[in-house]
Amino acid sequence: MDRSLSLELVRVTEAAALASASYMGRGDKEGADQAAVDGMRSTFASLLIKGTVVIGEGELDEAPMLYIGEEVGCGEGSDVEVDIAVDPLEGTNLIAKGLPNAIAVVAIAPKGCLLHAPDTYMKKIAVGPKAKGVVNIDASVRENLEAVANALDKNIEDITVIIQDRPRHQEIISEVREAGARIKLFSDGDVAAAMATGFEETGVDILMGIGGAPEGVIAAAALKCLGGDMQGKLHPMSEEEWKRCSELGLTEQDVHRILTLDDLVSSEDCFFAATGITQGDLLKGVIYLGNNQAQTHSVVMRGRTGTIRFVEAIHRLDKNETMINILEKHRRHD
Repeated sequence: MDRSLSLELVRVTEAAALASASYMGRGDKEGADQAAVDGMRSTFASLLIKGTVVIGEGELDEAPMLYIGEEVGCGEGSDVEVDIAVDPLEGTNLIAKGLPNAIAVVAIAPKGCLLHAPDTYMKKIAVGPKAKGVVNIDASVRENLEAVANALDKNIEDITVIIQDRPRHQEIISEVREAGARIKLFSDGDVAAAMATGFEETGVDILMGIGGAPEGVIAAAALKCLGGDMQGKLHPMSEEEWKRCSELGLTEQDVHRILTLDDLVSSEDCFFAATGITQGDLLKGVIYLGNNQAQTHSVVMRGRTGTIRFVEAIHRLDKNETMINILEKHRRHD
């Protein structure tokens, strides 16, 4: 895929962030999510790609969202065919409450190179580049902490584990505390949490826990670009989730199989982009500057070259026809 796609992809996440940011703290997570979808979909329409959404926000009957199977982009003929994974607004509860770390994210890879994950839970473990290859999702918490500590030349007491604050993680939390490591709990947004393991300045060394399988694929694309590592294992928690696995042709053996980073994203020729919506640990949120201007902060990465770019942009909201229409539509709730 052409390297120019990286900056085109940032335009997609910027549009989603700009469209949804005005909902911060308003308590309307559905409105914020729809605004992000509208911004993302409108910008995708101008990209010279032939894209198919394989990780999205529902099936065809939920068409107002970016649904699984939706074709995006204006490419035709010889233009590149890609799989697309999207989360226009990761952290709907975060933006509704005005909390940190809501982001807009997109990952793309050549057609057939992103795992078509069922909408179920997934057990996950993720680390940054220095700990690549040392974790095992079937090993004990202590064994993984010792392996990561050795790889990073740290004491276990200095390792920070990021875990979603959910009752299902009480056992993991207890084992991490027993081993002596530090814990950073987060409420929502496990793509941002997994991505944090790839940046030393976040202070996060390893992610453990159970979260959404679709989000696991998006996070895997980020870690592929960062040179980090991730393993997953599907973890259906209800009869309905088992049914979703079955509908994709997955057997019980498939469900219990360890999914490596290469299983989740099978090509290094991938891109990942994220734009902050609310202020976060890695990305700044959208800032309104007055005079119809807003500032965004994004990261965009390319797997093939390992290039990581942080992009700060100032947008004239009254000079972008797409944004004018979207913001007009979504400001009617004021």
